[in-house]
Amino acid sequence: MADKEPGSQAWLNQVREEPIDPERPIIDPHHHLWLSRGDWGPYLLGQLWADTGAGHNVRKTVFIECRAGYREDGPEHLRSVGEAAFVAGIARASREGGGGAEIAGFVGHTDLRQGEAQLREVLAAQSDAAQGLFRGIRHAGARDPHPEALAIPGRGSEGLYADAEFRAGVALLGRLGHTYDTWHYHHQNPDFAALARAVPGTTLVLDHFGTPLGVGGYAGQRDAIFSQWQRDIAEIARCPNVVAKLGGLAMPDNGFGWDRRALPANSDELVEAQGRYYRHTIECFGPQRCMFESNFPVDRRSLPYVSYWNAMKKIAKGYSEGEQQAMFWGTAARVYRV
Repeated sequence: MADKEPGSQAWLNQVREEPIDPERPIIDPHHHLWLSRGDWGPYLLGQLWADTGAGHNVRKTVFIECRAGYREDGPEHLRSVGEAAFVAGIARASREGGGGAEIAGFVGHTDLRQGEAQLREVLAAQSDAAQGLFRGIRHAGARDPHPEALAIPGRGSEGLYADAEFRAGVALLGRLGHTYDTWHYHHQNPDFAALARAVPGTTLVLDHFGTPLGVGGYAGQRDAIFSQWQRDIAEIARCPNVVAKLGGLAMPDNGFGWDRRALPANSDELVEAQGRYYRHTIECFGPQRCMFESNFPVDRRSLPYVSYWNAMKKIAKGYSEGEQQAMFWGTAARVYRV
């Protein structure tokens, strides 16, 4: 990554903030690792520790699938097991190295439509390869009619959330004690609510607020989209089996434009531009069903890690100590058993 290019360390270093409330224990329940990704360089344990150790007390993290480390041969349905082995090795180093946050959970990927017998085989293989870290599956539903306008177009299939085999797979996760993570776009929120009602025995984790889009045909419609999004989030929150991750709004497709600036965003800018999404979701779900998430290194294209957590602490300031503890630690610890 070129010097001063958005996301580069030199670019991020232009904004330096002192950590707020630096002793507060934090679980970061959403980050990725990879050897390379498009024009991204590697993001491995050293890079993760540089972020988590930059001033906030991030003690544990949860890795979320990003198609890293897949096997290049063998049965197609078992190739994603390579990601579990890839992360398990890095997680072991995080425990034994003593240099920073511990990777304490792993959420992998597989196609949940493949039928119970084969799905059980994959889940068992994922669990074995993850060496005690396996917590669940993310088979994301993100799909938009105009993927060419998106920097990170989803791979979800049309009608995925309503698919009977998919719902059976999500239900099986719950029976086996695993979680289901998802990622989709704001116009898919009603479909996700229907899924949640159909599988009440599975804990569903809503990533990134349902990704309100702000680019392409959605540019210039932020307030109208927000109004519909508010109603949809309130409906999703009526499903007691859903918990919400609070973060991931600094991706390029959210349309805030911070990834195209000469300077990264700071914590005050995040609170001003995005605070209403956080406050509404916390109001609907309650702090006991919310967890702050960094979504790094993806959101690294917009702001530094320290600035993200400072913003969360500014948003959380109006809540009780018990409510803050839930959002920074307790909800993630309960849902992902870390």
